Amino acid sequence: MELRHLITFKTIVETGGFRKAADELGYVQSSITSHIKELEKELGYPLFDRLGKKVVLTQTGERYLPYAKEMIDLHLKSKEVIKEANVPAGELTIGVSESLMIYWLPAIIQQFMERYPEVKLTLKSIHDNLPAQFIKGEIDAAVLIEVPNWQPSQLRVEQLKPEKLSLVRSAAKAQTSIPETMFVTEYTCSWRPMIESFLETEGREAKRVELPSIEAIKKCVLLGLGRSMLPHFVVKAEIENGDLIEEKAEQPIAIYTAVHKDKWQSINVEAFLDVLMGRDGIE
Repeated sequence: MELRHLITFKTIVETGGFRKAADELGYVQSSITSHIKELEKELGYPLFDRLGKKVVLTQTGERYLPYAKEMIDLHLKSKEVIKEANVPAGELTIGVSESLMIYWLPAIIQQFMERYPEVKLTLKSIHDNLPAQFIKGEIDAAVLIEVPNWQPSQLRVEQLKPEKLSLVRSAAKAQTSIPETMFVTEYTCSWRPMIESFLETEGREAKRVELPSIEAIKKCVLLGLGRSMLPHFVVKAEIENGDLIEEKAEQPIAIYTAVHKDKWQSINVEAFLDVLMGRDGIE
C-alpha cells in the first residue's frame, strides 16, 4: 500500500472528483484512476461508485476514509518524531516567492541558521497550486506576497507585514524614448492582476513586456527601457539613492506565512515561524 494512493483517495473525497483531484495534486487524470484501481485491488473492495460523471463513496470507502487519513497523518508525524528532540533538527523545506527570496529573507535565514544549526534548511520556489505543494510533501511552510485580506480555504495564513507595489521609472533620460512600455511579471504572479487593473484605470495604452524574473524587470527599468510596478522593498534602495523615481500609484499588498490546515506542524516549522514573527520588517 503506497502513501500516494492514500493521498489520492483522500483528495478525491475532499475535492469531489477524479479530475479535480488530478488538478489539485498535479497529476494527469489517468494516474489518479490508476492509484484508486491499485488501492481497490489491494483492499479487495471498490471504494467509489462511478455514477456517470459523479463519484460517490461506497460503504467500504466510507469506513476506510478515517483510517486512510490516520495513516497519512501518522506517516508525517513518524518522519519528524524520529529526528526531533528538545531542539529543532533535521530537514525543513520552505516555499518562497522570488522577490522575498532575493531581497527580504537572507537576513532572516542567517538568523535562523545561527540559532538552529542542526536544521538543514531548503528553500523552494512557490508554484501556481500552493496547496498541492503541501499535500505532496514538497514544502513544510511558505512565505509569500499576496493581495490584502488573502484567505485561501485550505491554508492557515498569517500576515507578517503590510507592503505596497510601487510604480517606478528610471531617473535616466533614456526612458523618454520608450515612455509607454510596462515591464510586467508572468500572469501566475499574485500581483499581476493589480498591474492590469492599474493600467486600465490609468487609461493609457502601454506595451507590456513580460519577464519571468523580478531582477530582470528591475534592471530593464534602471536602464530606462520602461516602467514597472514592483514590491517597494525590491526598489527601496534605488529610490532612496536616486536611480529610480517612484510615481504616485501605490497598490497595497502584504507578506504572509502559510501552512496547510491539515498538515502536522513540526518543531522545525514552529522555530522558523517564530524567527519570522520576531522580525518587524526590512530596515
